[in-house]
Amino acid sequence: MVLLLVVDLDPDLAALRPLGAFFVLRTIGGPVGASSPALPTLAQVYENQPSDVYGNALTFRVRKVSGALGAPEPRIAASIAQLGLAARLWSVALGCAARYGHLPDLDPHRLRWDPDASAPDDLWLDAVAPLPADAATIARVVLHGHLEPLTAMLRTDYRLATGLLWGNAASALAGAVRQLGHHGARALASELLAHPLLAGTLDAVGRRRSCCLYYRLPGGGVCGDCCFTRAPRSSPRGASG
Repeated sequence: MVLLLVVDLDPDLAALRPLGAFFVLRTIGGPVGASSPALPTLAQVYENQPSDVYGNALTFRVRKVSGALGAPEPRIAASIAQLGLAARLWSVALGCAARYGHLPDLDPHRLRWDPDASAPDDLWLDAVAPLPADAATIARVVLHGHLEPLTAMLRTDYRLATGLLWGNAASALAGAVRQLGHHGARALASELLAHPLLAGTLDAVGRRRSCCLYYRLPGGGVCGDCCFTRAPRSSPRGASG
């Protein structure tokens, strides 16, 4: 059992701000007076519903990432886009667990996403409703609520391997924990990495068993947790997931 300090979630989730941009979550209608932006909810994204502003928001995001990074293939940009969104979701969840001992309800119908924002992804929550900050709840909210439908979309639309996508999710989780440096967050991450969707994606020292394809970007190298020790000249069959 992970023991965390438990305090009330404030409407602005202000305790997340000192943790850095990946952890901050903007809230709609909080004391700062922010109004609801005309952005798609992540539920609309996962359900492939076109938005009024961006059309297919996921396609828009992948094209934006592709243009910014000069990706030679859309699937490379799709992998990087998924890694970024996963990092944001894990960071918010673990940051709230560490600072509040609660998790805000991050249901996809309550989270709005701006696919045109620069990194890190811009997320807005409609209201702050507390949930328990245990591994089972975080898995239900983040893994099943967000990353599972996102993985299904990217497999279909960009032919990305399941192993690559869950490797991205695990890598993003480990990265959020390193940034936090919090004992309770590390314990939660250990439980989450034992979940069937993530189990085996990282080795015993935290190196992933798949590659996110970052090395295939112009000027890209290998990430700190990559399965490769140096960028291969060509991707070995099956190495990317």
